[in-house]
Amino acid sequence: MDSEQLEKYTSAITLSDMEIFVFPELMYSLVLADIMSPIIWQWRDVDCFKKLEGKSSYKKLMRLKQFIMDEFEFNLDLETWGLTSKAKELKRFEKFISPDDIGQSNALFGYHGDQYYFDVDIRRHFGLDKYDSDIIPYWKTETVEAMNAFRLKKGYMTAAGECVSLAALYVAAAFIVCRIPLEDIYMILTPLHSQNFIDMQGGILTNNRRLVTKTMWFNGTAISNKAQRALRNENVTIITHPSGYVHCIYDDATIDRKAYEHFIRRLNSYLSTELTLPLFASFLRSNRDYQKFFQLCRDCHGQPQFLKAEILFHYEHSSNFRIADATHEKLLAEVSDEDFVNYELPGRIRCDELEILMEKKKIDVKNQVDRENLRKYIEPVISDAQQFVDELADFVHIEANLPSSDKKFMSANPIEISVDHSREQIINYLQQIRQSSITADLAFYAYRDMETSDWAPYIKAAVERNPVSIKMADSKSNDEVYTWLEQISDASIYDEKRLAQPDEVANYKTGDGLEKAFLMANVIRHRNSEQNIEIVVDKDDVILKGPGEYCFVSAKGLQKQIRISSAGAVTVVD
Repeated sequence: MDSEQLEKYTSAITLSDMEIFVFPELMYSLVLADIMSPIIWQWRDVDCFKKLEGKSSYKKLMRLKQFIMDEFEFNLDLETWGLTSKAKELKRFEKFISPDDIGQSNALFGYHGDQYYFDVDIRRHFGLDKYDSDIIPYWKTETVEAMNAFRLKKGYMTAAGECVSLAALYVAAAFIVCRIPLEDIYMILTPLHSQNFIDMQGGILTNNRRLVTKTMWFNGTAISNKAQRALRNENVTIITHPSGYVHCIYDDATIDRKAYEHFIRRLNSYLSTELTLPLFASFLRSNRDYQKFFQLCRDCHGQPQFLKAEILFHYEHSSNFRIADATHEKLLAEVSDEDFVNYELPGRIRCDELEILMEKKKIDVKNQVDRENLRKYIEPVISDAQQFVDELADFVHIEANLPSSDKKFMSANPIEISVDHSREQIINYLQQIRQSSITADLAFYAYRDMETSDWAPYIKAAVERNPVSIKMADSKSNDEVYTWLEQISDASIYDEKRLAQPDEVANYKTGDGLEKAFLMANVIRHRNSEQNIEIVVDKDDVILKGPGEYCFVSAKGLQKQIRISSAGAVTVVD
């Protein structure tokens, strides 16, 4: 590999937020690594999914949501994978992308988002505010093995992962467990978030551990409002799909043009809806300050009774029933008689009359004439009627800031695997197309396959981008580090001939002898960068030679002779 190729391939090992931004094909390589993993395939045999055999993909997806919520935690500890520096990362990628472009699109390099994010102090919310100097965290994405291994980490009761890890997990699980074709799933990355659009039944968005249907998107609840944050307020940096990707900065796009145009149409449809009374109720649910301008009317033995809108929303908050849907009457039945009055409340708009107007006029708030008619209707009650109408229009219609369609669409080899394929068939297929598909080739590096992949990227990552193990060993001598490694568990979090990185061993306190040897090498090189290191891997036996000699036992069955020179050059001999 030349230096640029090596940078890309070693990034497939560590998968930081920055690396995926610079090399967008890595995102789908991680998805394929998760699909190759045996972990998600085992979920098919879990009772809750076995019971759904023969049921629709949609029903399985809804069950998958609950499974992921039960089994995975959203991890927002930015220092899980240690610290680096802005200068170091910018230097790494200066051949590929300019510092200005990175600063405009990456949260760790100055990106703040639009005015909304300034108002809510989003950097403080995510814990980014304390990184106001050159030091920044590695914001790394985890494989499903690393997510699963959080169960071994102190303070965690379940598996865990950050938003990009969860997005990749959802794609793989939707494909394997729910049998949803990969062609129907689009990954959406923004500077502060990652989610997926699943093209089924009007569209479904994944949002960390949750799923958001179109109905849920417009229900006005706090959870739905949070789910909308990224697409409302951020520029989308990457869209990726089995046919390829499109990037906000790069002129070339490898995604199939027709697939991207289809995605834009379907997402736009998902993000837009018609103005109805239930939708209007959702708007008021989301904008409580406007509730005081409305009242509801009910018939009581032939006589009208009136109720303040904010009182009914208060009842709804603790009820299983909802305003303006099929359970509306049941909600009204829960309201105390004392909250109703027998006269029309002054200074309030009647929702029943508003509904008649909406049905009669077919008001479309995206249409300027209709917006003006609605403004005139509410102006006698709401002084800033224009602002109200503008906010209502914004509620029912969102325009996502997607990468431009004005790209040079390159012909690329799409990933073509079927929901009917077995895990073994998929792995064999991906092996066969490695020479013609860089995404498939990189997938084996993200998968940590050491049997059929070049070891140089793995080794480079192990001794250059694993600060957690260095910090944990900081107070120990080399011999004490060796003793510590001997005392922790010998089990690898990766099966077969796949290897964890040093910081995975350090974080989860478990690792095969070969993985421990690389952790030891990382510590030694950090302490003395001029030290030559040799690692001899002879199946069960691993010997590390540096300032001293350290022996480990491995169950990986691999054979290599590795030399890391004082200059950092890596030589690997079979």
